[in-house]
Amino acid sequence: MRWQRARSTRPRAAEATLRTGRARTAHGAIRASLLLAVTLFAWASAPTARAADTPKAPMPKVTPEFLAKGKEIYFRRCSFCHGLLGDGEGPAAKYLDPRPRDFTLGTFKFRTTQSGELPLDTDLFRTVSRGLPGTAMQAFDDQIIKNGLTEEERWAVIAYIKTFAPEFEDPDLDPIKTGKVVKLPANRPPYSPELVAKGKQVFLRAKCWECHGKQGRGDGQKMFDRKDDWGFPIRIRNVTHPWKIKGGTRVEDIYMRFSTGISGTPMPSFIKALSEDERWQLANFIKSLQHKLTTHQVLKALRMDGALPLDPNAPAWKKAEPMDIRLTGQVIAPPRWQNPSIELVTVQALFNEKEIAFRLVWDDPFKDIKHDKSKELDTSKLSKQGAFSSYVEANGMIPRALDTFRDSIALLFPVKPVEGVKKPHFHRGEPLDPVHVWRWMADLDAKGERAVEESVARGWKQPLKPQAPDAQQVQSRAVWDKGQWTLVMKRPLLTPDRNDVQFRTGRFTPMAVNAWDGSNGEHGLIMSLSTWYFVFLEEGTPLTVYLYTALAFLSIGVLGVWLARKAERDGEGTRGREA
Repeated sequence: MRWQRARSTRPRAAEATLRTGRARTAHGAIRASLLLAVTLFAWASAPTARAADTPKAPMPKVTPEFLAKGKEIYFRRCSFCHGLLGDGEGPAAKYLDPRPRDFTLGTFKFRTTQSGELPLDTDLFRTVSRGLPGTAMQAFDDQIIKNGLTEEERWAVIAYIKTFAPEFEDPDLDPIKTGKVVKLPANRPPYSPELVAKGKQVFLRAKCWECHGKQGRGDGQKMFDRKDDWGFPIRIRNVTHPWKIKGGTRVEDIYMRFSTGISGTPMPSFIKALSEDERWQLANFIKSLQHKLTTHQVLKALRMDGALPLDPNAPAWKKAEPMDIRLTGQVIAPPRWQNPSIELVTVQALFNEKEIAFRLVWDDPFKDIKHDKSKELDTSKLSKQGAFSSYVEANGMIPRALDTFRDSIALLFPVKPVEGVKKPHFHRGEPLDPVHVWRWMADLDAKGERAVEESVARGWKQPLKPQAPDAQQVQSRAVWDKGQWTLVMKRPLLTPDRNDVQFRTGRFTPMAVNAWDGSNGEHGLIMSLSTWYFVFLEEGTPLTVYLYTALAFLSIGVLGVWLARKAERDGEGTRGREA
């Protein structure tokens, strides 16, 4: 990059302030983690136009008073992540992946300018206004969040942020003056199957699959050998999950990423390699890969005759209704984890008169079938609940590497039948209100052993208590293919064990999910989790219903014949009297 300079070595004048404010860092980290979780869920259900992409008016004239206002806002709302010096070294920074932006380098990822160029003011406004999905960078548009910033306040903090990078003061680096702005193509054919098909050919020809995988699930990378310009490992984006596409999910947003590249990362600009038409076709193909989330929270199990399939690819599963379950990082109890890999699991269910089977599908770019217990995090080093250090650092504290921890997933159900709205806590229940856990483990599956362990959880403070060997009744079969796991777990509807969940027709049974991506360093309570959803088994139609219906029709028929004959007799009697 022709204007990029090395990291500033200016004296850390604010270092004393950082030390003085150390007591406040716990609140900053906790707030950052909560914002992350809220942001992930909010963006998943938000409409496409989530914030104003363009301001109502240009940036006001930058005066000392305007900069002072921006500085005050920055220190209060931004410094916890980006640091008092704008160097991306705020107290919450090491707990976040991706790391907060280092403004002193003048490198900005999401722009409408050519690769290696400074962003426009409107680019910065868009990022501050609508945030970056899949990161801790929240939206600050006051039309989106209650405690957001007005347009003038957003402009003020942007003006202050620009003071961290002296490149903004060089008129020769102004992308407008140098003609380095990327425009959307004038000819933009609407989304269509034909356009998507052309885009798929561009995707293959440009070898986008070498990173993102042929299904777009981020499984093209074979090892963690890529880093950004700040030296941190890069995990390839799963473009099928729109809530994780940072620069926006619209076709126009995706087109711009292909055209500008993402500075500081291996994502290049294709402005010279592909024509406008090809980039537009490619953007439409990526749009076609985006998963469309289901919106219901009750999984209707499909009743079927005969044996339930254990094969994840059995034709019967095509008839079962899917339900998407959203997950987020486990930040309820230490060790708190706010960089989860698995954020979506799609579940289906089948049942017959004796058994129930669940099919779970989730994306995972690597098949992790090893588990090294010696590398598990020693949680005794973490402070008590609520302390700053009860969070797990994004890099360095745990090995986020291949061949270290196993992939795993668990279904959780309340042990006691739920009455009304009262349920045990979704994070492993409570001492007097336990949950039944079915945990599948990839390493055991790979060895051909029983891969599902049934256990009872009585709150996160207590370890899971495995059930006796003769009480382990869940069968399983799993397949990993092209960056995706598909797992089936099957068990009798009813069991003699009082610590088991019992599935009965006509009842809403709460169900939650925990998930672990081994190569993301997840193990123990370092995981992603969901809140409660429900599974419902419809009651079959009893034979008595058909019997009563038949009797009703027969009764009506007999009554009709009797009435007809009575009317006929009455008519004959009337005619006789008249005669």
